Amino acid sequence: MTLIYHTPLSPQTQSGLGIDPPAPLAMADQVRFSELDVLNHVNNAVYMHWFERLRIRYTQDWGISRYMGTGKDPRIVIRSGEIHYRQEMRMDEDYVVTCACTAFRTTSFSLSQRLWSGGTLRATFECVLVLLQSDGSGRFPIPQDVRNRFMEIDGATLMS
Repeated sequence: MTLIYHTPLSPQTQSGLGIDPPAPLAMADQVRFSELDVLNHVNNAVYMHWFERLRIRYTQDWGISRYMGTGKDPRIVIRSGEIHYRQEMRMDEDYVVTCACTAFRTTSFSLSQRLWSGGTLRATFECVLVLLQSDGSGRFPIPQDVRNRFMEIDGATLMS
């Protein structure tokens, strides 16, 4: 299978790569030399960059923010996050990062992100994101169309 980088992967492609279950958003890339540390494996901080890059794409694709600085989009901040490193990554390995909303409230939502390579889960990142007014003055409610998308596409649940 030819893996296409920086392009959303279909559920069928994800399944063919051993990603189970497929995620609403998944994109592939390859480990670069600049991402290695002195032990010749991917530096721990790089995983956070990979997760962030897909998380930004996710919030854009789902219509949460366009990051245009116009004052109309909410600020999106990570309230909490937990990463688990399961297996190291090395030079030239292909990998896929996935992202899905698992639950949401009025102004916050939980994301589950996964890093896969060679059909093996290499790292996970679970986080809670909060939407704030663009000037930071208060909370920003999640629009109804985004809430619908969380439920219909991601299978997320509304939390009380």
